[in-house]
Amino acid sequence: MTPRQLRRIFLMIVFTLLGLGIIEVYSATSLMSHMAYGDSLWFVKRHLAAIVVGLSLGLGCLMVPYPAVRGQARWLFLISLVLLFLAFVWGQEIGGARRWLRLGRLSFQPSEFAQLSVVIYLADLLARTRGKIRQGWQGLWAPLLVSGLVAGVILLQPDLGTAVAIGSIALLLLWMAKARWSDLVCVSVIALVAVGILIAGEEYRRRRIFAFLDPWKDPQGSGYQILQSYFALASGGWLGQGLGGSSQKLFYLPSAHTDFIFAMVGEELGWLGTTAVLALLALLLSCGFRIALSLQNWFSKYLVCGLVGMMGLEAMINIAVVTGLMPTKGLPLPLVSYGGSAMVVNLIACALILHASRHDQRYTLESALGR
Repeated sequence: MTPRQLRRIFLMIVFTLLGLGIIEVYSATSLMSHMAYGDSLWFVKRHLAAIVVGLSLGLGCLMVPYPAVRGQARWLFLISLVLLFLAFVWGQEIGGARRWLRLGRLSFQPSEFAQLSVVIYLADLLARTRGKIRQGWQGLWAPLLVSGLVAGVILLQPDLGTAVAIGSIALLLLWMAKARWSDLVCVSVIALVAVGILIAGEEYRRRRIFAFLDPWKDPQGSGYQILQSYFALASGGWLGQGLGGSSQKLFYLPSAHTDFIFAMVGEELGWLGTTAVLALLALLLSCGFRIALSLQNWFSKYLVCGLVGMMGLEAMINIAVVTGLMPTKGLPLPLVSYGGSAMVVNLIACALILHASRHDQRYTLESALGR
């Protein structure tokens, strides 16, 4: 399959997931929007606005000369770090966490932008230091310091899930850069111990673990959300209740349009719908990684691998949480869930994947022609 064909399939899957997300967000929020705001399209309008912004910024990225993307890697990283500090100090507090910056009527989550900037910066860093990665800690300290610094600031907000996601993306890129297995295992063990300590040190995190192990022990408290997700998936059966036929969205399932939208798909479209979503996401990741493997430039290879890994990790964690395979964590389903910051960042990531592939194909063709 040619790079152009891979890009076309990748784009088709992106727009298919966007279309499904718009339908499910409307289904999950129409009644709630009407009761709260007198407009059944209130959430959908904002969802569409985020998609338009993301597509516009993605198109802007495609118009920027590709070498400039790598040239701005350090500045993007520094900007994201400053925004994270600003969110921690002056951000809007929601549910005991300061993760949002508000500018007038607009608000965004800097940690989403931080994930993107970390991937770009690590891709540049690893491309410049490829020969040192197999030299042990001498080659690992810089990428670990970069990802650890961002993850540490995010932990202060606090947001353990996003911090773990950034650490996992860093490990994926180090593996792609052919770091030694012994070094990766050592880093992973240290990270797991640190995560265990962080979970044990906070009561709300311990409650999530206990709810994951036995949600029926507190069905009206810590286990409520995951049990409602089970009910939604179970009531969908093979073919579902039909679009708009969900009963769990009627104020039973919290976050039905955001973190638990996969449960909504299961209830309304059944096993067939959830399987289709899983297949689309698998195809998206497959196309993305095939694009990464086809690239000749090491920066582009690491960049695409990191961006695809970022979206894939979010999808896997989201679906694992909804199906009860992981403790509850607020990560959206990429390109489907309601959520402005995540949607914009994921669409920019898709644009950068396409940009890297297009640039590499053009560069390879020019090299073959001797230009």
